[in-house]
Amino acid sequence: MGTPDVWRKSSYSGSGDGNACVEISNRRTHIAIRDSKAPAYGTLTVPAAAFAPFVEALKTLTRP
Repeated sequence: MGTPDVWRKSSYSGSGDGNACVEISNRRTHIAIRDSKAPAYGTLTVPAAAFAPFVEALKTLTRP
């Protein structure tokens, strides 16, 4: 049996209930990502070394 995941939300999740964001869980070899509004729907996992480039690529999609 594995250790339960510890999920954390972005500091950019905003005020109020803060559920309009994603959560991440740091694991030994990869990072798990899930929708905070529907955590039971599943997770996306990326290798830990690929997470920073993944986030940087997402930032380019949201820049004006």
